[in-house]
Amino acid sequence: MKAAIYARVSTKDKGQDVENQLVQLRRYADSQGWEAVEYVDHETGKHSDRDGFQRLFEGASRREFGVVVVWALDRFTREGVGKTFGHIDRLAAYGVKFESFTEAHFRTTGPAGELMIAVAAWIAKQERIRISERTKAGLATARNKGKTLGRPRRIFRRDYACALREGGMSVRAIAERLDVPKSTVMRLLAAEKARVLASKKVSQKPHPKRVCK
Repeated sequence: MKAAIYARVSTKDKGQDVENQLVQLRRYADSQGWEAVEYVDHETGKHSDRDGFQRLFEGASRREFGVVVVWALDRFTREGVGKTFGHIDRLAAYGVKFESFTEAHFRTTGPAGELMIAVAAWIAKQERIRISERTKAGLATARNKGKTLGRPRRIFRRDYACALREGGMSVRAIAERLDVPKSTVMRLLAAEKARVLASKKVSQKPHPKRVCK
């Protein structure tokens, strides 16, 4: 089986060298008879937008390896309990196992593997529920304070924008002329096109024949 070794040190972790993790992880993978591929990051673990971390999950999605091995859970990520177990649950969905070298209780391999996956999935789900509840509560509070939610409405002449387009002006030029985002103009033109097509279908619909008695 192939194994993915993931190692990380933050630029703020003075005196730490990622090689210290890699040496023992390589030795462990070799003792298990695993062929190892390595992913390394030199940045904070407080977000998942890390090059090595992203490539790790791309490889997992393609089943390029069967297990991910890290030195410790905080080397994998420091995003909090919910997101950490969410990542482990995502690996499980790809059919990839997870092992923390220094923390035997954080492994989806072995006899307790299925329990670990179930716990990971449950914690990730609870975190998603809490985020959803906080979002809803925040929106409700904003509404009670009279705040306008959602995308701000753009005020401009729709008919003028359509006329400019019919005259051959580009979407970008129309957006600049009306001082609105290009995406706003594109949505307007798409909606207008759909409206015209719908009206044509209605006008072309054959009228039912009248039967004279």
